[in-house]
Amino acid sequence: MSELLGFYVDHQMTSPFAMAQHSAKIKPIANDLARSGVLLVTTCLRVEAYGQEPALRNIDRTIFSDFLSVRIEGAAAITQRLAEIASGVHSQILGENYISDQLANAIARLDPNLPIFQIVRLAIDIGRGSRERQRFIASFNYDQIVRDIIADRFPNGELPDRLYMIGAGMLGRELIRSGVGERFRSTVIVTRNPKNLRKRLRAWTDIDVALMRPAEIGHAREPRSIVVIATADVNDEYQAILQNALQQLEPRTIVDLSSIPVLSKTAVGKLNYVTMYDEEFLRFIDKNNTKLAPKRPLLCSDIEATLRAAQIYLSAKAP
Repeated sequence: MSELLGFYVDHQMTSPFAMAQHSAKIKPIANDLARSGVLLVTTCLRVEAYGQEPALRNIDRTIFSDFLSVRIEGAAAITQRLAEIASGVHSQILGENYISDQLANAIARLDPNLPIFQIVRLAIDIGRGSRERQRFIASFNYDQIVRDIIADRFPNGELPDRLYMIGAGMLGRELIRSGVGERFRSTVIVTRNPKNLRKRLRAWTDIDVALMRPAEIGHAREPRSIVVIATADVNDEYQAILQNALQQLEPRTIVDLSSIPVLSKTAVGKLNYVTMYDEEFLRFIDKNNTKLAPKRPLLCSDIEATLRAAQIYLSAKAP
């Protein structure tokens, strides 16, 4: 079997915004790479590729041509790296809980018989287990940050009106399931395909949400409403529709969780618009990371020890 290799670049090697832009540029070729046996991991903060050496030949001069990537060799080193990613130790928000699901989604494109598929499955399990054992769990995850921003905008018991969640992907659905809309009179998911989303929400028997298309919002001012943008799938036409709708809606605040902000500060004008790159958001991240940073060495040691034990166990079972 050919040697397993990996190449990666992440937000710790460049700016988070530059990484987000590069990730968005590379993401569309994930299926093509998967057909050739290459796992492509593209999150807002990283671009990583793993597979057998022949499939990865010259990839460091293609998708990594704009950055100085790190090369990683061998199954053990790759498993360690991916387990650490799954644990949240390399995330901008340390201990965040979405990254392991993103890894699981990334390998769904691959042939499950490929060695790299088996390695990532093991890495996810190890990373999740170590995260739980070491309690490496973000106190200020995306849902808590949104809650705190909402609380700041509605002090002294003031009641908010509606929560608009723009985007029906994993992040948007998880935010709603976490209860960020509990204080609001109602919650609306804004989606371009309500029919498909309605089918996916049939299991939500305990959560009451309304569905709207983008063009259906903004017919009246709602100064006691909050808008959360939780989608990266925005083309020019959709951006223009959202911009016009939000200008008419005039919500109390727009919280944009997109790695590449959907709107520009100029476009929103006087509207209160908070992105992941603004000081208010970064203060929450710093507070979370200051608390968790001392646990990083223990977490990495736990992952390394678990991986070593798994290797010993698998070697003992081998014929």
